[in-house]
This record gives sequence, structure tokens and C-alpha cells, in this order.
Amino acid sequence: MHQATTAPAISYYDYIIVGGGTAGCPLAATLSQMASVLLLERGGSPYGNPNITDLAAFGKALFDLSPSSPSQRFISEDGVINARARVLGGGSCLNAGFYSRAASQYVHAAGWDGRLVNESYRWVEKVVAFEPPMKQWQSAVKDGLLEAGVDPYNGFTYDHLPGTKLGGTIFDVDGRRHTAADLLRFANPKGLTVMLHASVHKILFRIKGRKRPLAHGVVYRDASGKKHRAYLKSGPKNEIIVSAGALGSPQLLMLSGVGPSAHLKAHNIPVVLDQPWVGQGMSDNPMNAVFIPSPHTVEVSLIQVVGITQFGSYIEAASGEPFASSPAQNDFGMFSPKIGQLSTVPPKQRTPEALEQAIKAMEALDPAVIRGGFILEKIYGPLSTGHLELRTKNPNDNPSVTFNYFKDPQDLRRCVDGLKVIETVIESKAFSQFRYDYLKLPVLLNMTANAPVNLLPKHANDTTSLEQFCKDTVMTIWHYHGGCQVRKVVDSEYRVRGVDALRVVDGSTFNYSPGTNPQATVMMLGRYMGVKMLEERLKKLIRFSSITSWSWLWSWASSVYKGLRRLVMPLALQLACMPTCTLSKTVVGLLSFGSRGFIDRSVICYLPKESCPSTALA
Repeated sequence: MHQATTAPAISYYDYIIVGGGTAGCPLAATLSQMASVLLLERGGSPYGNPNITDLAAFGKALFDLSPSSPSQRFISEDGVINARARVLGGGSCLNAGFYSRAASQYVHAAGWDGRLVNESYRWVEKVVAFEPPMKQWQSAVKDGLLEAGVDPYNGFTYDHLPGTKLGGTIFDVDGRRHTAADLLRFANPKGLTVMLHASVHKILFRIKGRKRPLAHGVVYRDASGKKHRAYLKSGPKNEIIVSAGALGSPQLLMLSGVGPSAHLKAHNIPVVLDQPWVGQGMSDNPMNAVFIPSPHTVEVSLIQVVGITQFGSYIEAASGEPFASSPAQNDFGMFSPKIGQLSTVPPKQRTPEALEQAIKAMEALDPAVIRGGFILEKIYGPLSTGHLELRTKNPNDNPSVTFNYFKDPQDLRRCVDGLKVIETVIESKAFSQFRYDYLKLPVLLNMTANAPVNLLPKHANDTTSLEQFCKDTVMTIWHYHGGCQVRKVVDSEYRVRGVDALRVVDGSTFNYSPGTNPQATVMMLGRYMGVKMLEERLKKLIRFSSITSWSWLWSWASSVYKGLRRLVMPLALQLACMPTCTLSKTVVGLLSFGSRGFIDRSVICYLPKESCPSTALA
């Protein structure tokens, strides 16, 4: 990793990836095996920052509003407070860590190769996925969900299965977070250059004399404001890939002249391609939570158990007090039990003086007595969509985004049905030790409705009407997506329609959020598309190569292509296209290209040990 201030004014690469996030990191690691890759990340490194790495510090990075924060706050036009990542590893550095795959139906509908999808998930899971310890609070939620009829119990699994399950986590047994940035360990260090604090301002296109615009470079600025240019090397399959997230990717396309022409002209941006779908289809899965004070101390836990209902609502839970400093300083919204308990101050008595006294009283308490947790629900989809527009021409500024929460009536029905399940869980026998009997659901809803969870106006009936409660207390669970959707902005191979040598690979391409949490699938997609792009590159290069003296090898490689494509084809390329390379260099080209990250040791056992790269035998 390098600071962008050290970058040359002009550089050349086979691939340029904009955004070192949840998709960009696995994509870069994969492409680096056979090509030179430049990965440009606008933020810094996640390593050495306990607010990112430590489970007990969850939330601190999200609500750090400093210019150097790994999180950049934005507020949607709907009035919901949200955040976007500004760090290598992206949202996997900030989220609650839940790891769960997409449903098989989702994979089929996306048109993905199921076998390669599963191989790509496993490649990711070698580094970032773990089984969490299920303690008292999470166990009670699990048993309460089963009492509520969210069955069967599917045990611990990464798979998306109806019923109740214990999902994976990116926190290890010591409470240390493992992010998408950790997947860069699979990269070929000679093939990958990572630049931090590199803010891409524009994609460059060749237009003159071409039927379609050709992406051929990017302009980016370092932390000091100095401008740099990176260009694609000449080659048949060299490309720029935008992986800047659901806000950053459509924003950058627009800033580069690809988007709705009228909107671009309004900002004095020259139109490269009139693409009206850029910025459309923006969705954020609405989340509603209920805070439950507990008479007993509870463990610190983030999302572990999930109830996957048949009607399209996912029930999850978090507990404990992971935040050591005062709520007045940290603004954690509903995700701090301290704030949840402060909301019990009656609204008519909630003067600034009364709240200040309550905060001081909370600060004087031992953290062990701040007890309680949340049961929350997120709906599938969602069906409601909005749009994104530019505010300024500065890529570091937040665009304007509207999600239109609950605009579709089906989304609202799913929220109401989810709240009914939450009520049943709270009233269940399994959950009895973690509730006060006199705090029934209407009281708990009142506590939530009166907490500062968003900027929406409140209504008098928001604790008696579940529909109104859903609308008034809507929050984000940071699963927003869309803006560069498949079949509208990009094709099934994630190429931007209407231009050449440009793709978008990240959550902005989703029509719906995959599974209960998208991060597993976004990481998978980065690996998946990296493998597919290398296959395309290989076919193209071999088509243009002279292989007269190696025709026997090509014939053999072709005959086993389908079964061994991720192993044999790179070998065929090395021998056919680069006959001067040594056998040990061929092995270097194969490293990390297998589905498990590294080539199996048995494949290179005929080589002298000293001729093998050390990582091959790891």
C-alpha cells in the first residue's frame, strides 16, 4: 500500500479499479495474478485503527464525523441518517459483521454460474468468515423465534435458508474484525499497486473516430490535491472497473459524462453518453428496531441469529454496551442502550436541563448496569425505489439520494408483520429473563419512537399504529444499493452499456439486496468477476498469439477447459504466449488462481522446492 502522494504523474496498467471496497479488494487480488492492476482507494488503511478492528468499539467509526474518518455521513432526502465507507475494505470495515450468502434463487435470477459462485464464496470465507459464539441474549432470541413459528432451526450455516439460523461473522473468536482488505493477501504483489487517499475525479474516454466511447484512463488527486493520471496499457482486454459503491459508482459515471444528459448539462458536464438509468433504482432496505431494557446483564453481541420469515422480513438482534464514552459525545442513535434508556424520559419533561442531568447520571453508572439490547427487522427487497443526483462536481461531496422508504405498500406490510413477530419473541417464554413484565410492546415502541433515530417528524399515533411506527422510526442497516443496475446501466457481464472497456462491479448493480446481509455476496462478486475477466483475457490473448510450436498443448488445454479452466488455462497462456518464461515463472502465474486461493501443492511437486515461490507451499 502506498499513499497517492508518492504516485507518478502518469502511469500505465492493464486494469484500473476505482474503489478498494468490499468488491474492489477481491477483484484486484484476483486480476493481479495475470495482469498489472492499479487499485485506487479514496480513504486510508483500516489496519491499526481499533475503532475498525475491535468488536467492542462497533459504532465509533460510523459516527466519527472528522474529515479523516473511515466513514462519511450522509442524510438522504427522506431524512434518514446514513453512512458511506471511506477506507480500504469499504463497508466491511464499518458494519455489524454478519456474514450470510445469497439465496440460491437470487443466484439463479442473477444468471450467475452456480459452481463458480460457490467456489468464490469459499475463497472469501477462508479469510473473513467465522462461527460466532452464541451466548445468552442471542440464544434467547433464537429460541423466541422458534416459539414464534420462524422454523425450522437450521443451526450454524452461511446459506440463506427459511427459518432460524446462526449465521457467520467477520469477527474472529478474539473479537477482531476481518475485512475485504484482508483478501489482498491473495494478490500477486508484483501485479498489484494500491494507492490510498486517491480520489478519482473523472474517467477519460476516447471518442473521436469511434462508434462507441472507449474508456482509457482516469484522473485522480492525492491528499495534497495534486493531480495524477493513470492510463490503460494497449491490449485487447484491458479495462477500467468502477467499484466505488452504490453512491460512488453512479456519481463517478455522471461526473465522467455518462448519465442523464439533461442532468449532466445542468452541471456543465460534457455528455459522453446519454444514459438515463444511471442513478435510478436506488433502494435502501428499511430497518426498524425495538429497544428492550433487561433486568440482567447481557453480553456484547452484534448480529448473529437471524429469523428468515416466509413473508419477507428478517429478524435480527444485538445486545450489550460496546461504547465506553458518553452518548452525548458519540451520537449512536438507537444502537446504544444508553440512548435507548434516555428515551424513557417523558417527552414533556425532556428539557435540555433534564437530558443533561440524565446523561450525567448515566456517565456515573458502571457500564455493567447499562443493560439491554435490540431486536430489529429488515425487509426483503425492497420494492420501493428512488434516485440519485449530483449536488456538485466534487466527487468527495455526497450526492443527493432519495430512497422512498415504504413507498410500495408491500414493503410496509412486511414491516408490520415483522414487528408482530418481534412482539411474539419478546413475550416468549425463552426471552422472559431479558424483559420487564410491565414493559409491554406499546411502551417499548414509545421508547423507540421518542428516540432520535432519524430526522423525520413524529406523529401522535406512532405507537398505536404499526404502519405509522414503521414510517416514523425507519433507519438504515447500510444495505443500500442500485444506481448502476444490471440490464439497465450494465449488461450481464457488468460492462457499462454503450461504452467500451468499462465495467461496474459492486452493490450499485443490484436490483435487490442479496440475503440477510449483502457483504458476503459483494465480496463473492469481486472474486467471481475477477475469475471471469481473466478467462476472457486468456481467450483473447490466445486468439492473438502465435502458438505454432505449442499447438499440441493448446489442443490438450482446450479439451479440459471446462473442468479445469481455473488451473490449466493460465498454464496454457504462459507456455503458449510466453515461451521464454521459465517453469518456475509459470507457477508464479498460477498462484492464488485456484478456487481456494493457492494452487494445490501436489500440482507443483515435480519442481525443486527452492524454485517454488514460498507462498506456493504455504
